[in-house]
Amino acid sequence: MYESFYNFTGRPFQLTPDPRFYFSTRTHKKAMAYLTYGLNQGEGFIIVTGDIGTGKTILVRHLFDTLDRNEFVAAMIVSTQLSAEDLLRSVVASFGLDAQADDKGQLLARLESYLREQYQMGRRAILVVDEAQNLSNAALEEMRMLSNFQEGDTALVQSFLVGQPEFRDRIFTAPELEQLRQRVIATHHLDPMEEEELGDYLVHRLSLVGWDSDPTFTGEAVEAIYRHSDGVPRRLNTLCSRVLLYGAIEEIHDIDADVIDTVAADMASDAKVKVRGTQQRASFTAKAKSSFKKAPVVSEMNDSGIPLETGRHTAASLYSSEGENKLADADEGGASASSEDAESKEIMQSRITQLEEMLKSQNEMLKKLTSVMDKASGEKDGE
Repeated sequence: MYESFYNFTGRPFQLTPDPRFYFSTRTHKKAMAYLTYGLNQGEGFIIVTGDIGTGKTILVRHLFDTLDRNEFVAAMIVSTQLSAEDLLRSVVASFGLDAQADDKGQLLARLESYLREQYQMGRRAILVVDEAQNLSNAALEEMRMLSNFQEGDTALVQSFLVGQPEFRDRIFTAPELEQLRQRVIATHHLDPMEEEELGDYLVHRLSLVGWDSDPTFTGEAVEAIYRHSDGVPRRLNTLCSRVLLYGAIEEIHDIDADVIDTVAADMASDAKVKVRGTQQRASFTAKAKSSFKKAPVVSEMNDSGIPLETGRHTAASLYSSEGENKLADADEGGASASSEDAESKEIMQSRITQLEEMLKSQNEMLKKLTSVMDKASGEKDGE
């Protein structure tokens, strides 16, 4: 891919959270300050929230990297729709313990015994729950109960809850979470990075994969990246990855605002095609389901088990005194069915055309990329 074209040792803008790429923006510095304060307190709950893609998970992983393993034992779980007991099992398993037990009491006893052992060894237990907005109130209450594990006046486990903005709103408004709310000692909300921080962010990421000023980014390009991503790390990482791929395919070494705008427009177009395709599939599926539900009514006219000549109705009966209306009704029904068939065919044809265009575009991109890689390989062989 673009790594070989630009002589990178890796992907600078990968989406998988890697603490090696952690960059301390102003908002992340504040969050780390609250996390450090919480660690020094040694008790209570610390809550960190942020919109999707603002860097919550990489922040937590960075925190883990800063911990002295001789002083702390840390565990992390990513919450889904867990019940209170399932959450307890996840907590037990995250500390490396056997989560199989006959009842909840056994799990609690096993976890408490482990925490006391760690305390006797001079190690504090840290539990981080990511995507905490998915936890039910019952599961959150289970978390609060875990904070009751103590040795004297020292808490045996300290919890950090990380989630999206609605999680903080729920914590501070739900009446049934009052007891948990009283144990929250610090909160922080992660904001997108500021525009003046973006240049240093790009340099930081690129430098970690052997970047040697190739490609270069103009000041206008950096402004365009911020404009299209709103400073949200995941969005700008996605955009920058596509920009580098485009740059490698087109053999671009100086990236300007036009390149950024072109790639951003392509991404927006891809998103529209995906949404339109999803909507068309949903419409087609709904029509198909509707047609299946409308089972044909068996009558003497359409029942093959009744001989035509013995039926009460024959073709001639269509021309009775009410024949005109019957024919009109039949024509109207046929026109409606034909209209639905035409619409379905149009939807399918549109989808096929879109797929053909996408395949054609991908083939052209693959040819260009193959040419670039062959060229790079030839240059290396020449060296």
